[in-house]
Order: sequence, then C-alpha cells, then structure tokens
Amino acid sequence: MQLRSIIASVVITASLFASGVAVGFAAQKPGVWPYRDKSNQEAALAMLELAKVQADGGSWERIAIGRIYYLSGSKPAGQAIFDEVLADEPEPSDLFRIARVYREAGEWSQAKALFDRYVSEKPKDSSGMAEVGAYYLMQGDRAAAEALFDRSFKREPNVWATVAAAGSYLGVTPQE
Repeated sequence: MQLRSIIASVVITASLFASGVAVGFAAQKPGVWPYRDKSNQEAALAMLELAKVQADGGSWERIAIGRIYYLSGSKPAGQAIFDEVLADEPEPSDLFRIARVYREAGEWSQAKALFDRYVSEKPKDSSGMAEVGAYYLMQGDRAAAEALFDRSFKREPNVWATVAAAGSYLGVTPQE
C-alpha cells in the first residue's frame, strides 16, 4: 500500500511539473504572443507582464522592464520596480542601470545620487567611472567630470573610458 502512495505521489508531481513546463513553453511559442490584434498600449502592457514572468526575479531584467514603464509614461509602475530592486541590497551594477534610466528621463538629481553611490562602491571600474564623468560633463559640471576622468585614466586607461569621455565633450551620450 505504501508503494502505491509513493508511485501516486511521483505521478502527480511529474504531471504537475510537465504541465508547468508546457505552460511556460506555450507562453514562448510564436503565435501565442500577446501583441496580436491589440493596440500598441495593450500589446506593450501584455508583453511587459509576460516579461515579468520571464525575468524570474533577475534584477537586470526587472530594471529593463521598469525602464520601459518609466520612460513610456507609467512612471509609478517603473519606480515601483526600481524601489523593489533598490530595497533588496542591490548590486552596484543595479544602481548604475537605474541611474541611467533616470538620466535618460532627464532626472539628473536622481541619477547623480545613484551614480555617485556606484562610483563609491566600484572605485576600480574605470570604464564606469568615465561614463559617469561623461554624464557630469553633459550636465555642465566639467570639474567633477574631469576629476572622474583623471581617476579613471589613472586606474586603467581603456578605449571605452576614452570614447565615453571624448564623446561627452562633443555632447554625445556614452553608448549604453
């Protein structure tokens, strides 16, 4: 009798697993994507809901989703995602990515706070430091920008840092 219970449990568990895999696979099959026959707004929102499932809790993925909300006019939804990421002991790279979104949205004071935190937490990232310097320069703070460039180039001169700095003198945003 006990063997029969074990077998039944295994069969139930396997069938639940298989149905979960099937649902996940079906959600990714072409033809069942949620953008067909919908307005742009409805399609985007449906795709973002699917992306949340696909993100599987990954911070970079959630930030990318938050970016779309934030920059497309659903700031509260984007900010809620950023707040969740920031509340959960974020990696320095999470700070950097969210700061980029704020900068892209024209919200320099919010971006600056996260960029400054990033630079203090990652003092050896010469490329990131130069990119932050480029943003400072593009905001008109040449002294702070050049101080970051100096630190970056002293640490490890590399093409990405140099390109970010060069572009910023010409008003070209660093490539993200």
